[in-house]
Amino acid sequence: MVRPTVSEPKETIASVRLSANEKIDLEERARSGGYSSLSDYLRALARADLPKTPAFSIPERSGRPIRKFYSTDLGDMWNGDALDWMTNAEAASVNLVMTSPPFGLVRKKTYGNEDAHDYCKWFRQFAEGFSKILKDDGSLVIDIGGAWKPGMPTRSLYHYELLIMLCEEYGFHLCLEHFWWNPAKLPTPAEWVNIRRVRVKDAVNCVWWLSKTPWPKACNRRVLAPYSKSMLSLLKNGYTAKTRPSGHVISTKFGRDNGGSVPPNLLAIANTESNGVYQDYCREHSLDIHPARFPAALPEYFIRMTTDPGDLVFDPFGGSCVTGMVAERLGRRWACVELNSAYLEGAISRFGDKAINLAADKPSTYSIHTPCAIPVDESEVPLIKDGGKIRQAI
Repeated sequence: MVRPTVSEPKETIASVRLSANEKIDLEERARSGGYSSLSDYLRALARADLPKTPAFSIPERSGRPIRKFYSTDLGDMWNGDALDWMTNAEAASVNLVMTSPPFGLVRKKTYGNEDAHDYCKWFRQFAEGFSKILKDDGSLVIDIGGAWKPGMPTRSLYHYELLIMLCEEYGFHLCLEHFWWNPAKLPTPAEWVNIRRVRVKDAVNCVWWLSKTPWPKACNRRVLAPYSKSMLSLLKNGYTAKTRPSGHVISTKFGRDNGGSVPPNLLAIANTESNGVYQDYCREHSLDIHPARFPAALPEYFIRMTTDPGDLVFDPFGGSCVTGMVAERLGRRWACVELNSAYLEGAISRFGDKAINLAADKPSTYSIHTPCAIPVDESEVPLIKDGGKIRQAI
């Protein structure tokens, strides 16, 4: 197999004189630490000796005044800092903040990312702004991905720490946590999933639905999903009211056709679009395609459930303005703020003549297979006793 190219090829050799016992001791330490070679162990020691820097790089404020970049009849794209926008905004004027902030993943590794200890500190200024601009019956929705600790098959808690901070220190209420499952997600992190085989693929983002009071306006009748085949059969043939073995009492109302089923807080939305009006426009005009776009169905779900036509939707980390595009299609006023003007150049294409597809325009279904459904002879598949600490030959 051809060795992949790297940015810093290992071409230089440093000679280190060791006694036989010292070499044996270092090799044992390398093996027990999960390193594939003594060279990898020594390089790790050298990196550990470098001055410590914050794991999450706090983005610098641009210092430039915020400016209106593009407008439609219902909304505006702004180029600049969202903190400036919120400073100038009227208090209690926003019905929904719908956003996906930068995740706590900065110095990317081959099988992990830096733990974001400084993330909450950076986010405080936004928490204060959200608290100011949101109406009492408004909602704050944050799509946020998890992170792996560098070099280990264990998870960072930064996004949970953020949730606790928002609730305990800024007075927000957790309406309901959602989990966005991307059925098209690749099996990552590859090191732990495909190579060492000690974890399953990480395929969900957490989506925190928060509010200033326990009573934000909302209605789940606006986000119904199609009935399952079994439920359609039940509606057709009738259902006998009874008490289930679990103790739940199923009344005669269970057989009523309400037009659809109430969806779960697991949002199955594939993020697979690699071609489309936005991407084609960016390629045609040599513009950067935003690398972290969420699918339109995600903001659509929360915009429909928590806002009315004419309400104001705000995205402080606007990116390519997916939130604004969906809000426009649904008749909501909107504002998106983005620091990078190049991303906004491409976002203009979202407001052309070609209307975007909403979830009702192209319904889809996904299935999750039951785990353990494939027979396995466990005697031929032993557990990895060291939890993957030492990488085995494939």
